[in-house]
Amino acid sequence: MFDRAAFLRPIAHRGLHRAGKGIVENTGPAFEAAIAKGYGIECDVRPAADGLPVVFHDERLNRLIDGRGLVAKIKARELQTLRHRVGGAPILTFAELLELVGGRVPLLVEIKSEWTPPDQTFLGEIARLASAYDGPVALMSFDPAVMSKIRTLAPNVARGIISGSFTGAGWWTRRIGRKRAVALRHLLESGPVAPDFYAYEVNALPAHVIDYVRAVAGLPVFTWTVRTPRQRQIAKKWADAMIFEGFEP
Repeated sequence: MFDRAAFLRPIAHRGLHRAGKGIVENTGPAFEAAIAKGYGIECDVRPAADGLPVVFHDERLNRLIDGRGLVAKIKARELQTLRHRVGGAPILTFAELLELVGGRVPLLVEIKSEWTPPDQTFLGEIARLASAYDGPVALMSFDPAVMSKIRTLAPNVARGIISGSFTGAGWWTRRIGRKRAVALRHLLESGPVAPDFYAYEVNALPAHVIDYVRAVAGLPVFTWTVRTPRQRQIAKKWADAMIFEGFEP
């Protein structure tokens, strides 16, 4: 299931990207840069139209692409016309990502969720491709419902839960409610997923629940996103591997 020897190394957050040098997050050049240094790769996958899995973080195109609107509305034929504003790289499909990496480094894939019922076509295609992939790949999400479905669709692919403080800006409080946010912070919805690992916010460490995960459950923990020397020390003490950005280990 989860290959500790392969995965427990520094993992480049959205690839080894430097926009100032024309290398943008979640693009082929960022992934090739990480591979060249032997780092693992973390990336994001979300559905385009018809459930097609594409490698992109945001719900909307606007921040990175010379285009507007929801990624979920993009047809497959339109992908060829869209380019990142910096560097000009195209949006990769999940299939293209797997072909590009080709098993050279471990791949840690976040399945994006907007906290609505999971898109069955989208998850089915991710499961199909990951199950057939000849290389170290692991799937993870903040949303336990997504990963419960992945457990059914791809039982032999390593799977994990992402979590953290679930407080403050950017934590979907209006969508999930405060009570559920507390449950997710304490990993109380993880049971049906039977995760092989966790990825926990570095600024929320140390945490008793993570101590339990590592010492009692015996599961590895990644921590994200490590950017500063202080965060690197936290990662070293309280996690098994870091997901890093903005520097090289």
